[in-house]
Amino acid sequence: MKVYFNNSCKICKTEIDLYKKEKIQEIDWVDITNNDLAEKETSKNNKQLLRRLHVKEGEKITQGAEAFLLLWKKMPKYNFLYKFLKLPIIYSFFHIGYEIIAFFLYLKNRKQLKD
Repeated sequence: MKVYFNNSCKICKTEIDLYKKEKIQEIDWVDITNNDLAEKETSKNNKQLLRRLHVKEGEKITQGAEAFLLLWKKMPKYNFLYKFLKLPIIYSFFHIGYEIIAFFLYLKNRKQLKD
C-alpha cells in the first residue's frame, strides 16, 4: 500500500508522522510535494494530489475519507477508527467533515502548486 500525502502541510505532516511511528511494513509513505513520479503512479495531477489523501493498493487508487479508512484498517492502533467511521451513517458525517477540512487545507497549501 502506498499513501500519498502532503509533507509540506504542517497539519498533514504531523498526522502522518503519528502513523509512521507505527512502523507498518506494508505502508510506503510518499510525499507528493513536487513529485512527478507520484503524479504518474496515481494518474492524478498535483492539484488533485494536494486536494486529498490518496492510497494505492495494487492498481486501485482511493482518495479522501475512504483512503483514511484503508489506512486505519492496516494499523492496529487506529483500527478502532476504521471500525467506527465505516458505519454507514457515521461514514456520511466523516466524509462530509473530511471534505470540509481538506478543502480548507487545500486553500491554505495551494501556493505550492507548480504552474
